[in-house]
Amino acid sequence: MVSPLVSRNLVVVGAGIVGASVAYHAARAGAGVTLVDGGRPGAGVTAGSFAWIGAAGVRTGPAAGLRVTAAEEYRRLEAELPGLPVTWSGSLSWGAADTVPEAGPGQEIVDAATVAKLEPTLTQPPEWAVWAPGDGAADPVGVSERLVAGARAHGARVHPDTPVIAVRRDAAGRVAGVETAAGPLAGATVVLAAGVATAALAAPLGVRVPVDPSPATLFRLRAPAGRVRTVVHNRDFDLRQVATDRLHAAADSPERTLAAVRSTFRGAANVELLSTRVGVRPMPADGEPIIGPVPEVPGLYLAVMHSAVTLAAAVGHLVARELVDGTVEPSLAGCRLDRF
Repeated sequence: MVSPLVSRNLVVVGAGIVGASVAYHAARAGAGVTLVDGGRPGAGVTAGSFAWIGAAGVRTGPAAGLRVTAAEEYRRLEAELPGLPVTWSGSLSWGAADTVPEAGPGQEIVDAATVAKLEPTLTQPPEWAVWAPGDGAADPVGVSERLVAGARAHGARVHPDTPVIAVRRDAAGRVAGVETAAGPLAGATVVLAAGVATAALAAPLGVRVPVDPSPATLFRLRAPAGRVRTVVHNRDFDLRQVATDRLHAAADSPERTLAAVRSTFRGAANVELLSTRVGVRPMPADGEPIIGPVPEVPGLYLAVMHSAVTLAAAVGHLVARELVDGTVEPSLAGCRLDRF
């Protein structure tokens, strides 16, 4: 199918990892791209993401197909952007449910002996775990910056530290660009990839985007080298090694998280909390991405979602195909705003 929304003159609002990916892919496809953000690339909610790349066993829902391709799309990006800061460690999950789950896409069920080989410092390997060998994790700010640099290399104009005040329309009601604190930026299509701010920017246009802020806490920990080899997910935390003596944990309570990490891994008694960051994720009302054109406002396109780091490579690629090449992507069919 061919999309009625084809543009080679785009303004992308939001230089988090999703907006950066859209800008890169669109510029690479030949579009004239202007990327604008109130801060620095990746410095908003993206910076506080745990940044796990994987399908997480998701088999249903509008974004299930996107999640299955997440790792493959990041590997494509690695080939296009050498040095992309992504680590492929695989992931181990256990104990989040009381029964042994079935393996989902890209997963297998492994026993305690295998778990002990994969994570040799565990004090008590679980009887079973879900092993996803193709999973990985990203440095989300580093990936965003690399995408923005790639967009620039393909001719994109980037305006950091430039807050967007409103989406502009012409006399016929069609999008004409955005108004910023530094003046107007013209564009035939505006892509709102502004996280929780997307709803506020769309509201004056008469468009309701059902996205609410959802707090997410990331703990940065100091730990002895080599405690954690994979992305670990259990009922207490999501945990991964990000540097020789640094761990990142996504969880709720610093006290409970520290206690759980210290008891879960040998040699972790002196793990200490370095910092806590609370990010405000954009959470659509049904938890699924909102991606696509808004027919009531010609030239407006939405790209807002949870699991933004996981989905960014795939979504940026598909959005660029819709906007620049004019294709209608079947894998985005369930992500449109009109489902609400």
